[in-house]
Amino acid sequence: MPAMTRVRVRRAVPGDAEEVLRLRQVMIDSMARSSPATDWHADALPVLRAKLADPDGPFAAFVVDRPGCPERGGLSARGGLSALVAGTIEYRIGGVHDPRGTDGYVFSVATDPDARRRGHARACMEVLLEWFRERGAHRIRLTATSQAEPLYASLGFTRRPDPLLELRL
Repeated sequence: MPAMTRVRVRRAVPGDAEEVLRLRQVMIDSMARSSPATDWHADALPVLRAKLADPDGPFAAFVVDRPGCPERGGLSARGGLSALVAGTIEYRIGGVHDPRGTDGYVFSVATDPDARRRGHARACMEVLLEWFRERGAHRIRLTATSQAEPLYASLGFTRRPDPLLELRL
């Protein structure tokens, strides 16, 4: 394993939107039964840029710049970013464990294959978890591949038996 170095994590900005989508596709491509289609990126890009431009909104993405690339959108042959985490705060009617009903959801964690095992995803997750804490979230949820599960377990996540159902409209 390469030597760990201090990882600089920053909040993604609108100029990072294309790279954020590229890294999201890296994550999607690593999942079972995923589609390699990227035609959806054109429709997703303006929405993502708007979300990244709203620092007070319920969505946040944190990134690590690829070494040697200028920050905020500088690109190399592999792209300007090497890692991404993204999450959102959602309101749920309160309950016994969280009367305020503030839940955090992590839905994108990706590191370029050539940048893995350097602590980038962990560093980004730690910043995202702090962002959730600052906004009053008491429960954070995510789904994970078996390869990523040890990282999340080391951060305190536990497997839940609750089944997830989905309906696409």
